[in-house]
Amino acid sequence: MKHTFKALFFAVCLVAFSSAFAQINPAHWKFNVKELSPTEVELQFQLKLDDGWHIYSQKSDPNGPIPSEYTFDENASYQRVGGVAEPKSHDEFDDIFKCTVRSFSGKVTFRQKIKRNTDKPFEVKGSMYYQLCNDGSCIAPDDVPFTFKVPAAKAESEEAVTENTDTVPVAAAADTNVEPEAAPKAEIAAAEPETEQPEKQKSLLGLFFGALLAGIVTMFTPCVFPMIPMTVNFFMHSSDNKRKNRRQALFFGFSIVFMFAVLGAILTLFLGPESLNVIGTHGIPNLIFFIIFFVFALSFFGLFEIKMPEKWVNASDAQADKGGLLAPFFIALTTVLVSFSCTGPIIGAALVELATSTTNRWISLVSMLGFGIGFALPFTLLAFFPSVLKNMKSGGWLNSVKIVFAFLELAFGLKFLQMADLYWGWRILDREIYLALWIVIFALMGIYLLGKLKFKGDEELQHIGVVRLFLSIASLSFAVYMVPGLWGAPLNGISGFLPPMHTQDFNIEKIVVDNKGEAVSAVSYDGIPADRKYADKLHEPLGYKGFFDIEEAKAYARQTGKPIFIDFTGINCNNCRKMEQYVLSNDEVKKYMNDNFVLCELYCDMNDIDLPESEWVKDGERTIKTLGRRNLFMQRTLYNMNAQPYYVIIDADGNSLTKENFAYNPDPAKFLEFLKEGTTNFAKK
Repeated sequence: MKHTFKALFFAVCLVAFSSAFAQINPAHWKFNVKELSPTEVELQFQLKLDDGWHIYSQKSDPNGPIPSEYTFDENASYQRVGGVAEPKSHDEFDDIFKCTVRSFSGKVTFRQKIKRNTDKPFEVKGSMYYQLCNDGSCIAPDDVPFTFKVPAAKAESEEAVTENTDTVPVAAAADTNVEPEAAPKAEIAAAEPETEQPEKQKSLLGLFFGALLAGIVTMFTPCVFPMIPMTVNFFMHSSDNKRKNRRQALFFGFSIVFMFAVLGAILTLFLGPESLNVIGTHGIPNLIFFIIFFVFALSFFGLFEIKMPEKWVNASDAQADKGGLLAPFFIALTTVLVSFSCTGPIIGAALVELATSTTNRWISLVSMLGFGIGFALPFTLLAFFPSVLKNMKSGGWLNSVKIVFAFLELAFGLKFLQMADLYWGWRILDREIYLALWIVIFALMGIYLLGKLKFKGDEELQHIGVVRLFLSIASLSFAVYMVPGLWGAPLNGISGFLPPMHTQDFNIEKIVVDNKGEAVSAVSYDGIPADRKYADKLHEPLGYKGFFDIEEAKAYARQTGKPIFIDFTGINCNNCRKMEQYVLSNDEVKKYMNDNFVLCELYCDMNDIDLPESEWVKDGERTIKTLGRRNLFMQRTLYNMNAQPYYVIIDADGNSLTKENFAYNPDPAKFLEFLKEGTTNFAKK
């Protein structure tokens, strides 16, 4: 009925504009028969669309445009192996259909494998039903027949080519032309048609620019942004030789790209892809980062001035005059290391691909190269033109900038301290303590901008400038925004920067849930045992009860007859906190999860929890002995991913129940679709 209604709608449109579209033929098809083995054949539907036109995927949303369909006539001479395979589609949310629309444009190939049931030649017949559209019009869908002539199996290697005519939107298949193939290796190479090469090049280019943009956006993360004053300060106080400074700035940028694209790959290949995760989440690196930020904050406040020893400065100047590049290299190294806490999860997926894949190696290298360039670009531009800041009129404003950055260094430095605190379980920076410190810091920064606080080097303010006033308003408003968080407000805008909600001693929602009040967020936990492994050290999101060991979760799933929802998470995972605040706290999501799933929280950064020897895991020549590394090893080997958050739905035997797993996407509606796909497939088992 839905197809009939849509077809009628587009038919009316077609009649209304028939004079304009009568000669439109945007689809040009070729039909190839490709020998895979004496028993298997691949049917290739090769399509070339005119510029501006697109065809919709078989997997299109039922509420969206008409999806493509392939119907095959019954024939005892063959049997299909799976369905018609598609390449990666272009997915975009459509405001008219109010859903995600999946489409293809340009050159694209669809493939269907079949298995021979006879050695004799035979024909594969059927029809295609699809819709073609451009930005302003659509061609009404229709059943278009196709015919593939499959040669006899005795032929050593044959390729069938059938080309359409240009009389209708798509033509039926004509006779099959047969060409002999070369050796088996050549056959494998030929299986990738030339028409798809531009598409692959385009995808690599798109991947590069996507990674480039991700690198630039990373500049505004709390781990990276406070590095700006340190970098600018170094290049502002370097030599007056502009040529030398620019050479150092370029080398500084190149060093960052080199470290991301080359050293990051080496780190993964030789030390394992979890090495970046360790740098970003382990207590020792985060404690070192806090000390670095804290020392710089004290220096910017005017307590002391950071200077290199005179001998080092003279030696550095001498090397700089000769083209020495050691200093900018180490500044770049510090920048990259401190940034790992925020950049590690972003590039983690690419590094896993590089470490575990040979066919996707270019994809991984291109993504890391693009990310490194994007990350280095803002720093390099600031380093390349420090003279712009140097030549500006000096005065109290420059000291004010330094003091503002000191406040920011102090605030963001606390983030690293709380990550170390979480890692070792000190509980000195619980959520309300952390928020109280941030509230005071940003309130004081706002008061300072109004001229009510004075520091060493400040001049008397005669008046408040407009920029300074608005910065003060922003800082004070941010401090006020955080105040409700002291009583358990989620503060979704900054949830990724805060300690987990379970560290909050006073939380109104938690009190309601624990006392089984009437609030919609109150849930039942179906008798989950209290003596679960690691329950004394680890915590679920607020309003959930689950397991922290996959084997315990599987045993309980068999007992209750429910699927398992695996949450690969981390104590120090920013995006995990965001998903908890935006998605897992959603009342509908929470109820559906607790009613239908066994929750298993697998922390991938808890490397201070040792496993009993019976649970050690071999990873090549290494032996994994901690809970975090074992969970990360499981995520990497089973699901080819080492970035968190990452969500998987399985049955008690470990079989995946969804077509794709779910990564970071703070959209409760999309998350619910993922959950419902899992329960639907589980019910069919």
